[in-house]
Amino acid sequence: MILLLTTFVVALGSALLPFINIEIYLGGISGASGVADVAGWGAVGIALVAGAGQTAGKVVWYEVARRGIDTEWARKKLSSNKLQAAHARWTERMEGRPWYAGAVMFLAASVGIPPLLVMAVVAGALKMPMWVFVPTVFVGRAVRFYLIVVGVDLLFH
Repeated sequence: MILLLTTFVVALGSALLPFINIEIYLGGISGASGVADVAGWGAVGIALVAGAGQTAGKVVWYEVARRGIDTEWARKKLSSNKLQAAHARWTERMEGRPWYAGAVMFLAASVGIPPLLVMAVVAGALKMPMWVFVPTVFVGRAVRFYLIVVGVDLLFH
């Protein structure tokens, strides 16, 4: 139980602070303790808890961007033609296309391209529906973390 709680806290922290690396943490606990050996459920449990922590942290970034996009500071920052064009381009791609938006978020969450932190901010600024954002981030992160835990376990055990 302490391992799951610690994993959630580290995952949440790493979602908020990019210098905390959840992948190194997961590799370390898997390599040290053989988490994936518990009939497969150890790795699933760790991946789900880490995915939940990361998702909670990315929701914070999403909300900061969603609420901050209408501020005077944001309007000044978006006043340049280059940023306005980029905002318009992403809005056009994402708005009214939940499957496309979900696919981009899933790629960011599972593969890391584009970076999930950046995409969480973009999703919030574009006011992507939360019903698209949360499940795609959670599933993408859980899959990524499961593969890391199992992969490291296979290397060391």
